[in-house]
Amino acid sequence: MQVPVEIAFHNIQSSQWAEEAIRERVAKLETIFDRIVTCRVRVDQRAKNALSVPPVIRIEIGVPGHKDIVVSHEPEHLQQKFQTPDIRVAINEAFRIAERQLLDFKEQLKGRTKAPQRDIANQFLGQIAEMDPAGDFGFLLTKEGGMLYFHRNSLLAGDFDRLKRGDQVHYVEDVGDTGPIAVKVRVKAMA
Repeated sequence: MQVPVEIAFHNIQSSQWAEEAIRERVAKLETIFDRIVTCRVRVDQRAKNALSVPPVIRIEIGVPGHKDIVVSHEPEHLQQKFQTPDIRVAINEAFRIAERQLLDFKEQLKGRTKAPQRDIANQFLGQIAEMDPAGDFGFLLTKEGGMLYFHRNSLLAGDFDRLKRGDQVHYVEDVGDTGPIAVKVRVKAMA
């Protein structure tokens, strides 16, 4: 891990055994996925009656190139699942969920790198019909003469701010919330 583990206790007194348990579980997370950049754990006792309501455990795991994996384990879930939940149960349950999410993330990464999906068979050639750089979107003219919406984030190759009417682009057609849209848009390379 590039940054040391951060452990914070709020509205609850920190204890050495809890910190050690958290550090052991973080070490286990690192064995699952060795590219973890940061890990922050917050133990927060929100309830006034700490004897009957376990603390909230929030775990934020930073991984390179992706948004943080976050587990925020609420006490209601523990109270439904366990007869007398305490801080030990809260820590174990939160890290069990974090381990599962990290394994899922790792599998998702494997799926991306095993065999890259090629969209060449589904790719079409179109041209820019309209641009709204302030609104971060534009419209493509398809070979059939229809118009397809595309967003700035759909552009995989090329500079969105330099696109102009008539530029040729490759795209994949998909279905969005309001109908057909263009995704995986790439500016056609000039020969």
